[in-house]
Amino acid sequence: MRAECPVFYAQEHDLWIVTRHEDVLAVVRDTKTFSSENAVRASVRPLPAPVLAVLAEGWPLSPTLTDSDGDVHRRLRLLVSKAFTPRRIQEMEGPVRRMTDELIDGFVAEGRADIIERFAWHLPLAAIADILGVPRKDVPLLHRWSYSWLRLMQATDPLEELMACALDVVSMQRYFMEELGRREREGGSDLMAELLTARIAGGDPLTMVEAMRVPMNLIIAGHVTVTRAIGNALTTLLAAPDQLERVRRDPALIPTMVEEVLRFESPAQGLFRTVREDTVLGGVTLPAGARIMVHWGSGNRDQSVFADPDAFDVARDSAATHLAFGKGVHACLGAPLARLQLRIAIPRLLERLPGLRLDHDAEAAVRDTIFFARGFKKLTLVWDAEAA
Repeated sequence: MRAECPVFYAQEHDLWIVTRHEDVLAVVRDTKTFSSENAVRASVRPLPAPVLAVLAEGWPLSPTLTDSDGDVHRRLRLLVSKAFTPRRIQEMEGPVRRMTDELIDGFVAEGRADIIERFAWHLPLAAIADILGVPRKDVPLLHRWSYSWLRLMQATDPLEELMACALDVVSMQRYFMEELGRREREGGSDLMAELLTARIAGGDPLTMVEAMRVPMNLIIAGHVTVTRAIGNALTTLLAAPDQLERVRRDPALIPTMVEEVLRFESPAQGLFRTVREDTVLGGVTLPAGARIMVHWGSGNRDQSVFADPDAFDVARDSAATHLAFGKGVHACLGAPLARLQLRIAIPRLLERLPGLRLDHDAEAAVRDTIFFARGFKKLTLVWDAEAA
């Protein structure tokens, strides 16, 4: 597609797909022409009326940091950036290392585990929960609600399942409204408490509903991609024993290994934009109102940018050029925390689970069906428990 029709129409999703690295960059840098409204919705076709009725019991889902434009986006980004300062990320290293080992302690003696269920979503969710001040006991519930939100954005499930997803999303909204209300009464020092009092450039503080959307956005965006990246990293390394051995021999390659995993198996395959006015992209005329998918995953295999792009090379330094965290004003604020978690978690799993390998069971590795989030729903690995 990059060679023959780099901007093409996918009728089944009513989406124009942008596949080349340079065109992806052109879209995300031109916020005047390409709006981020509904940036995470694969389709903007109306949800079924019964689903909308359930959602009406809560509050509007947007604008959030991910799907807002202009002054609204700038205001939210300035507020949320306080959660991801270099100092705060540095302070997270110790807790992330402890959480990593605590989670591995829970299954290391078993010799077999679904790494997604036992490890990959717990670690990033716990890290974000700590920043927000959310109790660890609520993490499993937040995970379920987050996945329901994603399924609602793709909206391809049967009606009854979509209604259940909508109910979960409303439950998540109510949960954070209650948490914010408690901080309004009692105060606090976590990010949610800060959101209630923060003012940017003399502006008004966030309303309660605006503040509620911020932790929801961070919970969802902050763990879904890292969860997938952990699974993608393990399967990719196990499928490339020569590259795995390079990292084992030279731990200095861990940072570039992480970036290569993100490039090679982009956990967020892309996000969506809406064309504000008629425009031409990659030689193709896009009408106003058209929906496009900026395909991070495809851009990350563009041979005009990456030499031998379909080769997995742990020494490749692509941190500045790959698209896994997006680019432009909507580049992922949580990227430093994600990188920290991956640099700690992947080597530690390989170190503490000797002889790590994929289970030969036919259903050991099950891909998720959210097409814009590439990763595993289930990944059963085995290792030498006695050696561990």
